[in-house]
Amino acid sequence: MRRLRIGTRGSPLARWQAEAVAAAIARAGGPETELVPIRTSGDRTVSKPISSLGGKRVFVKEIEEALVDERVDLAVHSAKDLPAERLPGLSVQAVLPREDPRDAVVARRSPAHAANGPDALFGSDRAPRVGTGSVRRTAQLRHAYPHLDIAAIRGNVGTRLDKLEAGGFDLLVLAAAGLVRLDLAARITLRLPFDLCVPAPGQGIVCAEYRGNDEAMRELLATIADRDSSAALAAERALVTALGADCQVPLGGVTTVAGDRLVLRGVVASPDGARLVLHESEGSTAAPAALGAQVAAGLLAAGAGPLLDAARSSR
Repeated sequence: MRRLRIGTRGSPLARWQAEAVAAAIARAGGPETELVPIRTSGDRTVSKPISSLGGKRVFVKEIEEALVDERVDLAVHSAKDLPAERLPGLSVQAVLPREDPRDAVVARRSPAHAANGPDALFGSDRAPRVGTGSVRRTAQLRHAYPHLDIAAIRGNVGTRLDKLEAGGFDLLVLAAAGLVRLDLAARITLRLPFDLCVPAPGQGIVCAEYRGNDEAMRELLATIADRDSSAALAAERALVTALGADCQVPLGGVTTVAGDRLVLRGVVASPDGARLVLHESEGSTAAPAALGAQVAAGLLAAGAGPLLDAARSSR
């Protein structure tokens, strides 16, 4: 059998994810694989906010096109980078166990900051300059700490850390999963609890995207699928779809899995963080999409609709 071509972005984290999937396929007795790095629109333009480039699709557009055109056989993504809607004919499977989905704060190496709680980093007696590329993180942090000086930052993990060390920021907020996977867990000053910052839907999950009519690929990916990650991703993507949201909307969603039960927490905030709506529900691993729809309905009933409309109109 010919080698399977895996489409991936070229960043160190993207390559780690693709290599981890390739290794899982090898352990499952699958065919040999080769990585096909693809530079996306989001990689080519790092000076502008993602919202001004068209949202998350800029990180997957060229890879999905290569998949549709059969220039690659599957694609590997961070699940949080997937837009709510995929190109027709493509399917997604969560693979590998989920890494820590929390957001993490990274401080400059010097001076050191205390790590005994968010107040030690964000407290009202100081106004640190915080770098993040996420409207979701910005809204939730400003809700809890309105005085924060939060500025947008783009680039891969290494680029952002370089900007931090150069003095452009006092603190960065990044996905803990990416830092762990790049062997940078020691740089984490604090992992933010869910009650302060609900993660992005799919954060910490690696997924493989493939052509839906490729039955052999579907069967192969089923052998490396992670049950808990798959259930969590289905619930969280259903939440996003039901709300018609994208990365330009301050939306968070994270699922906790315990046996055959799921607990999904969702949040919608105004871009400035002045208003925030939370809802949490429990469901079954047998019906994760229903749980996502249920949490979306709860958020709308609690007043999330006007916040979503305001976020969309502010683009």
